[in-house]
Amino acid sequence: MYLYPKWIRFWHLLNALLCLLLIFTGLNLQYSWGVIPLEKAAGVHIIGGIILSGSYLIFFVGNLVSPNRKHYKIRCKGLFASMFKQLQYYLIGIFRGEKNPFRISKENKFNPLQKVSYLFIMYFCIPLIIITGWDMMFPGTLSIRLIGTRGLVVSDLIHIISGYIVSIFIIIHIYLSTLGPTTGSLFMSILSGYYAGDD
Repeated sequence: MYLYPKWIRFWHLLNALLCLLLIFTGLNLQYSWGVIPLEKAAGVHIIGGIILSGSYLIFFVGNLVSPNRKHYKIRCKGLFASMFKQLQYYLIGIFRGEKNPFRISKENKFNPLQKVSYLFIMYFCIPLIIITGWDMMFPGTLSIRLIGTRGLVVSDLIHIISGYIVSIFIIIHIYLSTLGPTTGSLFMSILSGYYAGDD
């Protein structure tokens, strides 16, 4: 099944590299690791953040104008039950050799747990990171007007918390990507565009 068009594959790879770069430089800035001098880490972090903003714009506009948006639509009826069923499979069922309760198709490529987590990350956390990042690059343009003189501290806190959430998501995302028919098959799918299937 051809599930991942070229623009999605390009964006996914660019976004993954940018997120890893931003996590590394962000942790270097947060904890003063000294792996990279702080001035260089800050510069790379800012440039990476600007490129991430453009990358996110590609994702957002791409989902507005392409059929890919259908994969993010959530049906509320039975959502929690199906999410719980999928979570049970990931935590227990997969180790017992049970079949995945969700079947990937061209019409529905994300299971309910993926849909909710992708929506939360891509339409809540990443925009928060971008908005607060720009706010910290240009202090006083947004946070002080909206929140008050301590607004920049709030922006910094939201930026860091959102960054940690995205970091945890990436770790889980990489782990779950090893659970295909073979360890590397899902990685190959995102490179080739073709999903091999579970059978």
